[in-house]
Amino acid sequence: MTDDNTQDAIDDNAFAQEPRLWQNETWTAKVIKNDDDDGWAVAMFKDGESEAALIGPWTMGRDKKNPKPLDGNAFITLVKTASEFVRRSEQQLHATLHQSVTVNGRDGRITVLLDIVPDDDNPYATLSAQDEGGDTLAEVRVDAGYKLNRNTAQAWVDAGFAKPKGARD
Repeated sequence: MTDDNTQDAIDDNAFAQEPRLWQNETWTAKVIKNDDDDGWAVAMFKDGESEAALIGPWTMGRDKKNPKPLDGNAFITLVKTASEFVRRSEQQLHATLHQSVTVNGRDGRITVLLDIVPDDDNPYATLSAQDEGGDTLAEVRVDAGYKLNRNTAQAWVDAGFAKPKGARD
């Protein structure tokens, strides 16, 4: 048995569990009409986000007109799928924004790094070189579209870290 204060706390923390809307502390699943056809879709929203993290098809109910209601098992599966999708997207973005290539220098291996800052108004990148001990040998600001690959890294190292084409002041 619960007292009134405990029941109020439970009610305040209750998340929606409706046929077309399920929530937990991080995710909301909404069954929506599919704009492309007569079917249904489910959109997964991460807490605090206005855009859906993932939208996928949803099963029709037995009447072949309305959507199948959401339930606990479906919600758990949707949360796992959406979480994995977001994690992979974040990993891909990180890999795009932070690149590295290791090449040969005169005194050993040199790691050339490109760190992109995707600013809406003034995107740029920092091209840097580190020795095997992690000490910075050179650093220069370049255009955000600078292409880092083994050839451009080796050319920069061979040129003694002279400002590459696409360098910014």
